[in-house]
Amino acid sequence: MPLNRSALAITLALLSLVASAQGMAATVFNIPDASRQYAARIEVESCEADACSGPATVQLLDRATGQPLQSFKTEDLSIMLDHAKPAVNNTQLYSDQSAIIIADFNFDGSADLAIRNGNNSGYSGPSYDVYVYNVTRKQFVPSAELTDLASSKLGMFQIDPKRRRLITYEKSGCCWHLTTEYAVVPRKGLVSVYTLEEGMRTDGELIDVTTSKLVNGRWQSKTRTYRVDKYYKN
Repeated sequence: MPLNRSALAITLALLSLVASAQGMAATVFNIPDASRQYAARIEVESCEADACSGPATVQLLDRATGQPLQSFKTEDLSIMLDHAKPAVNNTQLYSDQSAIIIADFNFDGSADLAIRNGNNSGYSGPSYDVYVYNVTRKQFVPSAELTDLASSKLGMFQIDPKRRRLITYEKSGCCWHLTTEYAVVPRKGLVSVYTLEEGMRTDGELIDVTTSKLVNGRWQSKTRTYRVDKYYKN
């Protein structure tokens, strides 16, 4: 029979006791509601006050039964704590994004997993190892393409499930920004389909905005120039 929340909590606590009994000095966090389907147990090497860093192990458990499902390693969890616990599923830009993110990244109907691997994206922002769920193998498997996307831009990519798009952001200083949208195409992987480039001129009064869309395999671009105060006001 499925375990209730109390039984799941007991299971997570027992896992923590086992780790302690094995002489592990790491800090352990139990997250019973990591997603609708999964609970999680995070064991990280070093924590001080409101931050953790260093090598870590993330274990996913079935939320209904408490059964351990799969374990993952990361070289550097590197996170801030939220009310003394790691946050989950926060992808807000320019924020300390979560230790783990569980969502459907490739829009195939199965939840996937991203695990913080330090601060290796643009401007020393959060970066992630990304795993997609393989229905045949019943396991999460590494995705090099999505890991690169979550490590080479400004933090974790954003997810737009309604339009089935992954969205990334880039910048150079205060005055140049690039937003890119990707479609996930079966057997092809990620395909860039839209960009928005905003470049402020050196006078600081005008900004050139270029939008580009992939239409029937060809890019169509349009550039307009705005007064900076009017553009950002809108």
